[in-house]
Amino acid sequence: MMYAVEYRRFYLRDLECIVVWPRRSWLWRLIVPAVLLAALGFSLWQWVNSTSGAIFIGIGFAWVMLELALGSTAESRIRTTGASVDLPLVNRTRRARKILKAIDAAVRASRDVTMEPAVPTPSLQPAGVPVQTNSEAASAAASIADASQTNGL
Repeated sequence: MMYAVEYRRFYLRDLECIVVWPRRSWLWRLIVPAVLLAALGFSLWQWVNSTSGAIFIGIGFAWVMLELALGSTAESRIRTTGASVDLPLVNRTRRARKILKAIDAAVRASRDVTMEPAVPTPSLQPAGVPVQTNSEAASAAASIADASQTNGL
C-alpha cells in the first residue's frame, strides 16, 4: 500500500497567528449515528427482542455521551508572514488551548532569542558626526515649517 506524507515547515519567528474554530459538521457526526442506532434499537426492540434493542439504544446513547465529552471537532488555520494555510493542528477544540499554550511558549522563546543580540552592535553613526538630540530635531523641524510658510507652500 502506497501513501504520501505531506508536511509544511514554518519558522516560529514568522508565525503571525493560529486560529482554531469548531467544525460545522460536528453536529452531524453527533446526531446521525445516534439517530440511526436509536432507530435500529427501537426496531429490534419491537420485532426481535428487547435485549438486542436495548443494546443498540445503549450504544447510541454511549455515542452521544462520548461525542459530548470529547467536544466539537476543530479546524485550524496558521498564518505566517508569507502564507495562510489550513492545517489539522488539533482534532478537538477542547484540546486546542493546551496545544496553543505550548506553541505560544515556543514562539515567545524563539523571539526572545532572536531579539537579544549575542554581540553588542556598534553604533550606526559615523565617528565624526555628532548625535542629534530631540530638542535639536524639534528646532530643525520648526525652522523647516517656517521656511515652507514664507515660500507660499
